[in-house]
Amino acid sequence: MRLRNIPGSKEAIDTSHFVVHDSIAQKGHWKELFSSPFPLYVEIGMGKGRFLMDMAAAHTDRNFIGIEMYSSVLIRAIEKAEKRALGENAPTRAQMIQSARSELQNDGNLETPSAGSALRPVLSEKREAFIRSCNFRFLRLDARELESVFAPGEIAGIYLNFSDPWPKDRHAHRRLTSRQFLKRYETVLQPEGTIEFKTDNLDLFRFSLTEIREAGWDLLAHTFDLHQDPNLNAGNIMTEYEEKFSSRGNKICKLIARKPDV
Repeated sequence: MRLRNIPGSKEAIDTSHFVVHDSIAQKGHWKELFSSPFPLYVEIGMGKGRFLMDMAAAHTDRNFIGIEMYSSVLIRAIEKAEKRALGENAPTRAQMIQSARSELQNDGNLETPSAGSALRPVLSEKREAFIRSCNFRFLRLDARELESVFAPGEIAGIYLNFSDPWPKDRHAHRRLTSRQFLKRYETVLQPEGTIEFKTDNLDLFRFSLTEIREAGWDLLAHTFDLHQDPNLNAGNIMTEYEEKFSSRGNKICKLIARKPDV
């Protein structure tokens, strides 16, 4: 799927207080980023971020990192975070981009002045308090680089929601539930660490079940119809895609798997 480029999204991301900008320096120290050193959970391919932020609100005894590699998607998650912090007073996307360009221009990082008269962004007390206390952050990252920014055993659990199915066989290694990615997860997950995966793509789900078993992971639970499974659906937090697909009558599949014992 080709994503529409949003001019200025990179600048807005580079100046957002919800985004971690020094991820390599955080390796082994992610708990220190938050006000409380709770267990760390990571969503890979978080999209617009609603699932991550809803999970963070529902589980205040956990910290969350949402990973997204596309700027044009990540900026939408930042918009949602701003709305949670400031409500109806949150800046629009255009205002965020304009302010970011102004800030970078003042720092000497842009060669040409930005249009308009945007002021250098200053954290309001309300936003500052929200950011200081909130238990989620965003990270722009290719998931293949997980081991570069997370230390062995640093993550308690990983969420994979409606990942790209990469339907062609030659692209199977790109699927986030492939053995190649499971090996990466095995490194960064703590002992007894888990992955939770949801999809409406039956072929991808069957592929994932096979990969997990062959990689030696412990399949704790799985269902081919999540919303009709009283155990796995208990406390389920839906993503935007999940709402969209299930409203069309698509069944949602889910699995939970635990990393192999060393």
